[in-house]
Amino acid sequence: MWLVTILAVLALLALDFVVTRRPHEVSMREALSWSAFYIALPLTFGAWIWSQYGSTTGVEYLTGYLVEKSLSVDNLFVFMLLLTAFAVPAVLQQRVLLFGIIGALVLRGIFIALGAAALANLTWAFLLFGAILLLTGVKILRDQLKGGSHDVDVSQMRSVRLIRRFMPITEDYRGSRLSVKENGKRALTPLTVVVVAIFATDVVFAVDSVPAVYGITSDPYLVFVTNAFALLGLRALYFVLQGALSKLVHLGYGLAAILGFIGVKLVLHWAHGIWPGVPEIPTLLSLIVIIVVLSIVTATSLYATRNAPGDALASAHIAEPGSPKHRAQELRDDDQVHSENVR
Repeated sequence: MWLVTILAVLALLALDFVVTRRPHEVSMREALSWSAFYIALPLTFGAWIWSQYGSTTGVEYLTGYLVEKSLSVDNLFVFMLLLTAFAVPAVLQQRVLLFGIIGALVLRGIFIALGAAALANLTWAFLLFGAILLLTGVKILRDQLKGGSHDVDVSQMRSVRLIRRFMPITEDYRGSRLSVKENGKRALTPLTVVVVAIFATDVVFAVDSVPAVYGITSDPYLVFVTNAFALLGLRALYFVLQGALSKLVHLGYGLAAILGFIGVKLVLHWAHGIWPGVPEIPTLLSLIVIIVVLSIVTATSLYATRNAPGDALASAHIAEPGSPKHRAQELRDDDQVHSENVR
């Protein structure tokens, strides 16, 4: 199963590279078609898991997939702001997202292996994972209350500052090329910088994503396959939800509640191993709680923003002068002034 799954993931990534080999702006029809495919595929696989390994494993898989999918939507917020902050052309956005997905898969594969080793050899690993999720949930809640949970300041990102210190960067994008040769010297394009920035955020998301699904199942295979299915559909889902993402204003509360709930579940599981009288939270109850929480925050978000147009750019960090984002904003301002003068 491991071999077949890894080969299938590589095949799907290769297919995505074929689809994005010619840069183009993604239409809603294309995005919806791929999103439907990447939702039907894991659900079909889940039905097969259920039929082959029973309802317990099936519920663990579906719950883990739902947790990872909800956390991946939070990934999309940051991806959206990074693409906006770097003024990534529409024709290149899906290639950047694909690089981000590959980086997330590699990092989560590493974290999954480390997590499996920790759970197998350290009796307090469940307590550690539970503490990580509880602290992450508290941080998300505090950021949500402050109203700045998705601010992105690209000029302060260590990865971006490090690149700019050691390598020259071209003034504009050069198609899908990551580097070019100018005046006899190799220079990186802004595309490389945004890809590195997305890789850096992937590390942060992997830290809470992997412990979260380990709170649902201790099977490393289920942890990997739920992560893989949740990530593979992000490229298409981004373009479907691009306008709606900024309307999910209460999603942070939901994610904080889910991570906190799973953190408590892990702590109780650890305590149950020491004191059998301590109750455990069944996976089916976890599935119900996650569905209810996501339904509530989605409904309240849509109600709260029913009269507000979604504007991702308004919440993104305005990059420093001389960056692609800054020049793009100047062009938009010039166009607006010109239009007013014409009127």
